[in-house]
Amino acid sequence: MPEPETRQSDCNCQAIRQAARHVTQLYDQLLAPAGLRATQFGILARLHRSGPMSINRLAAALVMDRTTLGRNILPLERDGLVEIGAGVADRRRREIRLTDAGVQRLEAARQGWAVAQARFEAVFGAERAAALRDLLRAVVGSDFATRAETEFSDRDHRPE
Repeated sequence: MPEPETRQSDCNCQAIRQAARHVTQLYDQLLAPAGLRATQFGILARLHRSGPMSINRLAAALVMDRTTLGRNILPLERDGLVEIGAGVADRRRREIRLTDAGVQRLEAARQGWAVAQARFEAVFGAERAAALRDLLRAVVGSDFATRAETEFSDRDHRPE
């Protein structure tokens, strides 16, 4: 049986990545006056909400791989916005925590974030934006790897 034609316009991954880059450009532009990028804002906001956490736990919460998170943390640590030190409960565990300077920078960036949110919703619509966030949370909560491995494994091992 011939392979189905692959059309770039039908690629879920490509569409999601293009949308993410487009939206990230908006947020980056409006967070720039506070000296943050969207990813950095997300890291600071997560630490502010959740408190100190290990890099593995933070990476999981942000759905990032550890290496990418590490690269994003370096400038935040250099600028004194986060610090990495021994854990409170377990001194052997290293935790990332927000500093007072990080809280101040996060607060300074909130206005730009609010403008980006408002612009997105003005163009896309508040209800559609809320529905999109719900859909994207469902995507993040999906277990593609396990399901795909099972389906492909079953299909590849069917008797002919």
